[in-house]
This record gives sequence, structure tokens and C-alpha cells, in this order.
Amino acid sequence: MICCSNTNTAQFFSSIDEIPSQIWEDLSCTKNIYFHPSFLKSIEKNHPEITFSYIVLVDETNKPTAFASLKMIEFELNSIKNDFEFLKNIGRKLHVFPDKKPLKLLICGNTFVSGEHGVFIKENQDKKAIVKELAESINHFVNSDKKLKKQIDAFLIKDFAKESLFITDELKDFKYHPFLVEPNMQLQLQENWQSIDDYLASMKTKFRVKARKAYKQSVNLSIEDVSLKNIDQKLPEMTALYEKVASKADFNLGNFNLETYKSLKKKLGDNYILKTYWLDGKIVGFMSGVINKNSLDAHFVGIDYQLNREHAIYQRMLYDYIEIAINKKLKTINFGRTASEIKSSVGAVPQDLTMYLRHKKTITNKILKLFLQRVQPTPFQQKFPFKTL
Repeated sequence: MICCSNTNTAQFFSSIDEIPSQIWEDLSCTKNIYFHPSFLKSIEKNHPEITFSYIVLVDETNKPTAFASLKMIEFELNSIKNDFEFLKNIGRKLHVFPDKKPLKLLICGNTFVSGEHGVFIKENQDKKAIVKELAESINHFVNSDKKLKKQIDAFLIKDFAKESLFITDELKDFKYHPFLVEPNMQLQLQENWQSIDDYLASMKTKFRVKARKAYKQSVNLSIEDVSLKNIDQKLPEMTALYEKVASKADFNLGNFNLETYKSLKKKLGDNYILKTYWLDGKIVGFMSGVINKNSLDAHFVGIDYQLNREHAIYQRMLYDYIEIAINKKLKTINFGRTASEIKSSVGAVPQDLTMYLRHKKTITNKILKLFLQRVQPTPFQQKFPFKTL
């Protein structure tokens, strides 16, 4: 637990349970699932390896104006691979990254979901002023604890869409450097899609044939909803499949504990989607997602890669996400990062997300700026599967 004295503009908490219910009411943020205390508590409870803290910004009358979620993690540089490998090596040579020990990162944001889910700003606030207060509060939080000040190597504030950058670029005044990461792949659902057949009918012939082929290949898969009654017996196999997917990622900021699904399912009910894919009596895949307002956000998946190509497991999951969203009359699907090309083949388009990074050492931070200019999202061939109107 990290103890930090409150300031005139910020209150600090080391657990969701410490935050008074009045604060949530005053902020009016709980309609967004990612800022609901139940969701935040589920993540906190199931990830003891992460140190969680929370900042509530307040105005001159002590009324809350914003909320931010902080996490302190040890980032293993060896987890960076593929296109980022050469950048990791450059970073080590320039002493941006430590040689042998993990990088101790303080992250403001949600490490398990892509998008603007780490900072909530109440309506009718000066957002640029709030961002400045947040940066100052993060500095106070670290500097007021001698042990933490010594431990933290760098600060990361994530993920911001293009339309937010005119606000979040205030962070540059605090020596944060912006850089682009893999985009969130997003599908806007058309109003005339009343069923999955309507969606398929809107596609060009080539992509409709591809979809029909995926349905044919996956015909032997049986799909089951995961409930609180059967989740315990399925979690070990689901975890093994998730770890296969996670190990292929270019990098991630932490491994998700699938035990979290139990509390999320308990608290969110039908708003948390969890399905398993079976073949010959064995789990060969699973998908998860959350319904947040008018969006379906794909969360983690697990795939048996040895069977994936033959049975189109992952491709079937993508069409199932789309069918769920259509049936529930939602407007958007956020497919998240990774596998951008196959997601674009079902109609998703990239939504750029910017992160801001700052190293605590001034000279290293200047070198970091040059280093980050080399970081680019992995290029992919964008597909355009829909007929033009």
C-alpha cells in the first residue's frame, strides 16, 4: 500500500473500496462500465502482482472533477518481440531501458483494454486544465514516497484517440512524449443490419464467399455460453488457450488473470459475453467481451492454433461478435489491437491510439524522445469488404 497525502486539487486512494460512494455519484461516471467500481474492483482483486492506486481530482469546493486509475507494473523487456525487437536493442544501447532488470512503469490507464478507459473527466470541465492537474498529481504521488520515487523508472499515460490529442498534448509541457501504438480496430454497424444475413449481404462477393467458407469450416464447432455454474470447470483449459495467444503478442503490459471472469460475470451478467468453442468434446477456443453503452468491446480470446486454420476458429469468433452486436442493436464493435488485417476483412477500420511516455531521468528522457520517433504501428493491408453505395 502506498500512502500519499492529499493536495488542494487531488485525493489519493490505494483501493477501490476506500473511495466513498458519494464520489462516484458526483462524478456520474458509472454508466461507463470501465469506470464502475464493480469493474475496477474485479480487476484489482484478481491481479495482486499489480500495485493499484487511484486519483480523484477535486475543485476549490472539494467536489470531484475527474478520476484516474494508476497501476505500477514491472515490464519485462524480454516480452518485446518481432518488429519491436530492434527498438528494444537500441533502447538498451542508449540506456533508455535497464540491461537486466525489468522496467518499473507507472501507468495511468487500463492495461487490459484498448481505448480511453483510464481517465474520466466530468462534464463541463476545462479538460486541458484537468490534464495538467493530473500530470501534477502523478508527480506528487511518486515524489511524496521516497521508496516509490526511487523505484519508478518511467511514466505511461494511455490510450487517446485522435480527437482527444488537442487536450492531451498538454502533457508535452510535463516532458511526456507522444507515440502511436497498434490501432484499435473498430466496426461501425449499419442501421439496416437487422441480422447477420443483412451484414453478409452488404459485403462484396469476394468477402461474402470468404465468410461463407469460414462458417462451413467451423460447422463442427459447438458454441456454449459460459455461466457462473460452469465457469470453474472450464477456466483451466481457457487459461491455457489464452496463454497461447498472449505469448504471440509483440508486447503486452501484463497477463490477464481469467479468474477475473467470475466476478465480471457475477457483476455484469448478460453485459459480459463469454463463450467457449468445442470440437470433439474439447475446448478449442473462447471469446469474451463487454457491452458498454452502445458498444461491444472484444476482450480476450483463446485459440488452439493447431486447429485454427482448418476450423476457422478465430474468423468464426469475429463473425459471432458481429452477430451478437447486431442482435443487441449496438452501434460499434471495438475489436482491439492485434490481427489488424483479418479484422479489416470483416469491416473494421483502424482507430489510432496515442500513448505518452516520460522517463524520470532528464537526459534519458531526451534520448527517449528520439527513440519513440522510431516506434510505428505494424503496417497491414487494409481491406474494404463492403459494397460502395
